[in-house]
Amino acid sequence: MSVGTLTASDESQLAQTIEMFEAITQSQPNDYQSLEILKEAYAKLGREPDVISVSKRIAKAYVAMGQLSSAILEYESILQRYPDDPDVLAALGDIESKASSLTIQTVSPHVHPDPLSAPAQDSPDHPTEIDRIPADYDDGRAAMSKIFVDGKIITAGDFEHYWPKPDFSAHLKKPGGCFLQVLIDKGVLTVEQALKLLSDKSPLAYLPLAHYDVDYELTRHLPAATCLRWVVLPFDRLSKSLMVATANPFNRQAAVELEQAAQQRLLWYLAPPGDILKALQKAFR
Repeated sequence: MSVGTLTASDESQLAQTIEMFEAITQSQPNDYQSLEILKEAYAKLGREPDVISVSKRIAKAYVAMGQLSSAILEYESILQRYPDDPDVLAALGDIESKASSLTIQTVSPHVHPDPLSAPAQDSPDHPTEIDRIPADYDDGRAAMSKIFVDGKIITAGDFEHYWPKPDFSAHLKKPGGCFLQVLIDKGVLTVEQALKLLSDKSPLAYLPLAHYDVDYELTRHLPAATCLRWVVLPFDRLSKSLMVATANPFNRQAAVELEQAAQQRLLWYLAPPGDILKALQKAFR
């Protein structure tokens, strides 16, 4: 999509995306996933100075996380267009200085730091559907128990009672249980308190899903059983990556199932459970 072919609706959606993700990255400056979304939105609008500015922010985020090889790749992409950029040349000099006392290992520019990231499958014939659910599946129960029980927010007995029992049937018609929504419904925490707690305990960025234009056609192309069982919402695409909203940042089984089905890198965001449930009901009604 080039600038000349953008409709008024396209431009409005891109402006909304920029506003939302600028707010996210102001509070979480090292969230390179959100910065990548910003960069692409600016590029679609032809705002070259903003593209370069965000690209520099992405590189700085990589440096802050110790991913020096990824930072170098990002800076070199700027030099291809602006070979004399003083900020980039100075930053590369700083990285070279840091690297002189370190052994730099080659790092993919698509490293997944969040707990939901599953390792990519190298085999070309790995399945696009989940053949079976492993007996030792990890739905984030242990991590969530540590936060809510060890943190003395609820008792162990209440946790056992509230934690949802997943339905593994292949033809689900409605969303399964959502632990965070149960706590909100019971008045244990407000939506804001629950999301802040999980945001503080995981590296996932918060996304105000109610203000996002969800791509429901995209959602429907992913397995309904996975989305409904684990209350996860694939809601948009960024280049070759799939953006997914969740209220459980530690559900590795959901990540495994979606990655196998989508055959794409997943970008996870923390969103209000009520908004996710409402969107899933709309997508799969």
